[in-house]
Amino acid sequence: MDVATDITTEKIARAFSSHRFDLALPHLADDIVWTVVGTPPMIGRKAVKKAIERTAKDLSRVTTEFQRFRSVVGEESVVVDSLARYTDGDGDVSIVASCDIYDFADDGRITEIVSYTIELPS
Repeated sequence: MDVATDITTEKIARAFSSHRFDLALPHLADDIVWTVVGTPPMIGRKAVKKAIERTAKDLSRVTTEFQRFRSVVGEESVVVDSLARYTDGDGDVSIVASCDIYDFADDGRITEIVSYTIELPS
Protein backbone atom coordinates (compact mmCIF):
# COMPACT_ATOMS: atom_id res chain seq x y z
CA MET A 1 0.00 0.00 0.00
CA ASP A 2 1.39 3.38 -1.00
CA VAL A 3 0.98 5.69 2.01
CA ALA A 4 2.36 8.72 0.16
CA THR A 5 -0.46 9.09 -2.36
CA ASP A 6 -1.68 12.41 -0.98
CA ILE A 7 1.51 13.70 0.61
CA THR A 8 5.04 13.83 -0.78
CA THR A 9 8.13 12.54 1.00
CA GLU A 10 9.29 16.15 1.29
CA LYS A 11 6.09 17.16 3.08
CA ILE A 12 6.37 14.18 5.42
CA ALA A 13 9.98 15.04 6.29
CA ARG A 14 9.19 18.73 6.74
CA ALA A 15 6.26 17.84 9.01
CA PHE A 16 8.47 15.68 11.25
CA SER A 17 11.26 18.27 11.40
CA SER A 18 8.80 21.06 12.23
CA HIS A 19 7.28 19.02 15.08
CA ARG A 20 3.98 18.33 13.31
CA PHE A 21 4.32 14.70 14.31
CA ASP A 22 0.64 13.87 13.80
CA LEU A 23 1.13 14.33 10.04
CA ALA A 24 4.34 12.26 9.92
CA LEU A 25 3.37 9.43 12.28
CA PRO A 26 1.26 7.45 9.76
CA HIS A 27 4.27 7.40 7.43
CA LEU A 28 6.73 5.64 9.77
CA ALA A 29 7.81 2.14 8.78
CA ASP A 30 7.29 -0.54 11.44
CA ASP A 31 11.06 -1.15 11.58
CA ILE A 32 12.13 2.51 11.45
CA VAL A 33 15.47 3.46 13.00
CA TRP A 34 15.92 7.00 14.34
CA THR A 35 19.38 8.03 15.42
CA VAL A 36 19.97 11.34 17.14
CA VAL A 37 23.73 11.46 16.70
CA GLY A 38 25.46 10.97 20.04
CA THR A 39 22.65 8.85 21.53
CA PRO A 40 21.62 5.21 21.07
CA PRO A 41 19.26 4.65 18.12
CA MET A 42 15.53 4.24 18.62
CA ILE A 43 14.43 1.12 16.80
CA GLY A 44 10.87 0.41 15.74
CA ARG A 45 7.71 2.42 15.29
CA LYS A 46 6.72 2.04 18.96
CA ALA A 47 10.02 3.48 20.25
CA VAL A 48 9.94 6.40 17.81
CA LYS A 49 6.29 7.13 18.60
CA LYS A 50 7.09 7.21 22.33
CA ALA A 51 9.98 9.63 21.72
CA ILE A 52 7.91 12.01 19.60
CA GLU A 53 5.08 11.96 22.15
CA ARG A 54 7.60 13.04 24.83
CA THR A 55 8.98 15.72 22.52
CA ALA A 56 5.50 17.01 21.65
CA LYS A 57 4.62 17.21 25.35
CA ASP A 58 7.84 19.15 26.10
CA LEU A 59 7.27 21.49 23.16
CA SER A 60 3.66 22.20 24.17
CA ARG A 61 5.05 24.68 26.72
CA VAL A 62 7.50 26.26 24.28
CA THR A 63 7.18 28.76 21.45
CA THR A 64 9.10 27.65 18.37
CA GLU A 65 10.22 30.14 15.76
CA PHE A 66 12.05 28.76 12.71
CA GLN A 67 14.65 31.20 11.44
CA ARG A 68 15.80 28.86 8.67
CA PHE A 69 13.95 25.87 7.26
CA ARG A 70 14.97 24.32 3.98
CA SER A 71 14.83 20.90 2.39
CA VAL A 72 16.71 19.02 -0.29
CA VAL A 73 14.96 16.14 -2.03
CA GLY A 74 16.69 13.12 -3.54
CA GLU A 75 15.28 9.94 -5.09
CA GLU A 76 14.99 8.02 -1.82
CA SER A 77 16.00 10.62 0.76
CA VAL A 78 15.04 14.06 2.01
CA VAL A 79 17.27 16.35 4.07
CA VAL A 80 15.81 19.11 6.24
CA ASP A 81 18.14 21.80 7.58
CA SER A 82 16.76 24.19 10.17
CA LEU A 83 17.60 26.82 12.71
CA ALA A 84 15.02 27.29 15.44
CA ARG A 85 14.56 29.63 18.37
CA TYR A 86 12.77 28.02 21.32
CA THR A 87 11.33 30.22 24.08
CA ASP A 88 9.92 28.60 27.21
CA GLY A 89 7.29 29.99 29.58
CA ASP A 90 9.95 31.69 31.70
CA GLY A 91 11.35 33.50 28.68
CA ASP A 92 14.49 31.36 28.48
CA VAL A 93 15.71 31.05 24.88
CA SER A 94 17.54 28.22 23.13
CA ILE A 95 18.80 28.44 19.56
CA VAL A 96 19.17 25.02 17.92
CA ALA A 97 20.62 24.17 14.53
CA SER A 98 19.59 20.79 13.18
CA CYS A 99 19.84 18.61 10.13
CA ASP A 100 17.56 15.59 9.67
CA ILE A 101 18.20 13.01 6.97
CA TYR A 102 15.20 10.85 6.04
CA ASP A 103 15.32 7.65 4.02
CA PHE A 104 12.10 6.37 2.46
CA ALA A 105 10.94 2.97 1.22
CA ASP A 106 9.18 2.62 -2.13
CA ASP A 107 5.79 2.81 -0.38
CA GLY A 108 6.56 6.29 1.03
CA ARG A 109 7.25 5.20 4.60
CA ILE A 110 10.22 6.57 6.53
CA THR A 111 12.70 3.75 7.17
CA GLU A 112 15.48 5.74 8.81
CA ILE A 113 16.09 9.18 10.29
CA VAL A 114 19.51 10.50 11.27
CA SER A 115 19.36 13.76 13.23
CA TYR A 116 22.25 16.10 13.95
CA THR A 117 21.52 18.87 16.46
CA ILE A 118 23.58 21.48 18.24
CA GLU A 119 22.55 24.21 20.63
CA LEU A 120 24.10 27.53 19.71
CA PRO A 121 24.84 30.46 22.00
CA SER A 122 21.76 32.67 22.24
